[in-house]
Amino acid sequence: MPSSSPVSRVKPPALRPGDTVGIVAPASNIRREFLDAGCVALERLGYKPFYFDSILDRELYFAGSVDRRLQELEEMFVRDEVRAIVCARGGYGANYLLERLDLNKIRANPKIFVGYSDITTLLTYFADATGLVTFHGPMVTKDFSVTDGVDLGSWNSAVAGDSSWELKLGSHSGVKALASGAAEGLLYGGCLSMLVESLGTPFEIHTEGTILFIEDIAAKPYQIDRMLMQLKLAGKLAGVRALIFGEMLDCIQHKDQGYTLEEIIMRIVGNLGVPVVYGLRSGHVSRQNITLPIGVRASLTVSGQDVQISILECATLPAPTVSRSMKV
Repeated sequence: MPSSSPVSRVKPPALRPGDTVGIVAPASNIRREFLDAGCVALERLGYKPFYFDSILDRELYFAGSVDRRLQELEEMFVRDEVRAIVCARGGYGANYLLERLDLNKIRANPKIFVGYSDITTLLTYFADATGLVTFHGPMVTKDFSVTDGVDLGSWNSAVAGDSSWELKLGSHSGVKALASGAAEGLLYGGCLSMLVESLGTPFEIHTEGTILFIEDIAAKPYQIDRMLMQLKLAGKLAGVRALIFGEMLDCIQHKDQGYTLEEIIMRIVGNLGVPVVYGLRSGHVSRQNITLPIGVRASLTVSGQDVQISILECATLPAPTVSRSMKV
């Protein structure tokens, strides 16, 4: 389980053209046609997609048994030739793995690990328990499988080891300023439902000193209200230095509601005295999923309607040269 004391940050080796990308399904089941389409996109980017045939297994609404999903994930971490691990999709089920994962395998083999939605559970657990920098970003059957599903600028900057970079937030980004200010902290967070789900468990999130990113999909405004209030009452917003909300797709009560989700959010977080922005496309998005490295220093500056989000350090380290031969 995560340590209550701070852990040293561990950065995985960078991903390069020609590297093998392992694909895992630690939660819900997936469909072959979407997997194939995502693999084609990864190949176009110069990577070698790799997965086990068992990834297509089904058990109820899961991608096979807990044993299968656990073995698949751990095997991808220990395989030398696999240089990054990208989840096929989220859905539900990653929480079944928490008590059984061998963290020693992850600590000994730090690798780029990417996902969102239900995968938030693993992103925050790995970051809190091992210090591994993880990546809230595009998944194979959801984003790589569709045209314009991936924001390639942030993907390349995050996985290739850029020393510092800014998210491009032009007039068409959809990002809105809700509260002005400037802050620096560790970038952290993910899907709101999963963040709240952790409370009261041994895998509870650690938000103090963070720029907290929060996103979700198809939750009604009162449900967003309830979850944010739960985070607030649990003390999880008290030490936050800034808040970045996602695109929040379909988070409406009905089309003619007389209030906005932004108003609901500010009723709860407006008295925190920290900068707040809304609309960053990472996770459940309409297009061009942005990759956010979890566990690196970042800054948020909000002045009027001007918003600047900067990643202040590399998320990956130069990759060593190793044999690329596949195990049999």
